[in-house]
Amino acid sequence: MKYLGLAYYSPDQFAAMPPGDVLALVSQCQPLDEKMRATGKVRVSASLGEQHSWVTLRPQGGTPRISDGPYTESKEVVGGLFIIEADTREEAIRIASLHPAAQLGEEGGWAVQLIPMDTVYTAL
Repeated sequence: MKYLGLAYYSPDQFAAMPPGDVLALVSQCQPLDEKMRATGKVRVSASLGEQHSWVTLRPQGGTPRISDGPYTESKEVVGGLFIIEADTREEAIRIASLHPAAQLGEEGGWAVQLIPMDTVYTAL
């Protein structure tokens, strides 16, 4: 089964951190990402761009209405995503727990949400 992992952070909390703390935190991410990918179960892993470059498309009168920014107003924002292909839920949780947002960044409001995917389409 495939699972979508969403890595969240709190922009306000992250912005309040001293620059040296941010650098120290971010420098720990790559080794954890590599450890997670080394399981051979991670199909996609990506950090997302800055919120100011996001757009949202909503249906309006049969056509998409485009607006700037994230879809919803919230204290937490998705900052990255990954897809795991695991044999069991427990295996998916074990692999997702290797993600930096599951181990580090409490002061930046980091968290990971793991969601089972019912249908997966792949490009040929």
